[in-house]
Amino acid sequence: MLDPKQFEDLVQRLSSSMPKGLQMLHEDINRNVRASVESGLARLDLVTREEFDVQSAVLARSRAKIAALEAQVAALEQALAAGRPDSH
Repeated sequence: MLDPKQFEDLVQRLSSSMPKGLQMLHEDINRNVRASVESGLARLDLVTREEFDVQSAVLARSRAKIAALEAQVAALEQALAAGRPDSH
């Protein structure tokens, strides 16, 4: 999800961009902005950085295994073709 520091910065920027007349209500605005952003983020289908990194590693290992298996199949096909007389 969103880094807490980034989240704090976002809330601070949004609340500080309010017109000066509303600065008196800064605390209330800050609370409402935070609740709105948290609600919006909660509705998104997000994964944590850790989950993303784990899945990226799994994908990299899978790709490596597929490449090795493709090479093995190609070698077996070549050996099979070399062992058969050509039917042309």
